[in-house]
Amino acid sequence: MLTGDLDRLLAAEISARQTGSPAITSAGTWQPAPPGSAPGTYATPVAFRLGPDPLPIATALAGALRRADWVRVATVTGGYLTVTVTPDALGALATRITAAGPACARSTALAGTAVPAPPAPDLAAAAGWADARRRLAAFLTGRLAEVAGARIVPAESKKRQATPARRPGPATGPVADAIEFAGAGAIRYALARLPPGAPAKVDPCQAAAQHLGVPAYAVRYAHAHATSTLRQAADLGLSRGKAAEFQPRQLAHPGEQALLDELSWLAERVAGAARRGRPDVFPRYLERLAGAYFDCQEQRPAVWPGRTAGGPGIAALLWLAAATATALRTGLDLLGVDAPDRM
Repeated sequence: MLTGDLDRLLAAEISARQTGSPAITSAGTWQPAPPGSAPGTYATPVAFRLGPDPLPIATALAGALRRADWVRVATVTGGYLTVTVTPDALGALATRITAAGPACARSTALAGTAVPAPPAPDLAAAAGWADARRRLAAFLTGRLAEVAGARIVPAESKKRQATPARRPGPATGPVADAIEFAGAGAIRYALARLPPGAPAKVDPCQAAAQHLGVPAYAVRYAHAHATSTLRQAADLGLSRGKAAEFQPRQLAHPGEQALLDELSWLAERVAGAARRGRPDVFPRYLERLAGAYFDCQEQRPAVWPGRTAGGPGIAALLWLAAATATALRTGLDLLGVDAPDRM
């Protein structure tokens, strides 16, 4: 969301500098800042696309950004523009993501592009692991691209006919057997995160294991934990309150800022995975998000055994839990993996 806000701030300045077609925007160009940067820091090389001398262009773009009161710093290094938003702007994501629901992953990064619409894969009918990964990767690439603003066009009839119809009766084969053993969600997630070049095979025993060392379990458990936090708070009579009453400055703890920083990259990670044709990088982002949530919970839990009353910042922490649950559910839904409320 914040990178989209930055795109809108830059739009007029960039438009005034364009001389050719197609139009150039900063959408989809944001990159993580160097290690050690403050949370809520984003970098873009867009100035290199706007002219042969990027330094003065980036300097002008930085000036446009500094006019926004929610931009803390905008600097230029070698033509790269680096922006840090205020802690309050980062904290406000807790209410914005919660209110947006599944739309929190949407962007315009791939607007103007078109991608074919592959059929939803029947993984149980796949001939083997390589076939299952190919089907799932094609489907997820298109699905993520659509959320990033791409136009989905019907697949060619020949391609639609390339996948034979599933025969009646129970599916058989290694993938079908693994799904029967470990569950469709666990196998689908494990397949989705396999990078190109890695062996196309999933260990169903590992996929079915229930501990935080298993990526699918960790992400789904983080979602279940966040929703459980909200449920327990309600049982204790604790409330997030109204969004208009939310005070983002109460999410200033380093663990909270780190979690908010990860949340701020959701839409960019969807777009980046689709643009590169690498849907496997998106589950890995969800794993980092889950890890940031667990770290935050260890340092600043909203509820714990014995708590019977609220306190300063509790409402803000509940908004943060709600935003995390929303983002994780959205990400799992994009992968076609269920997001249980209890585990």
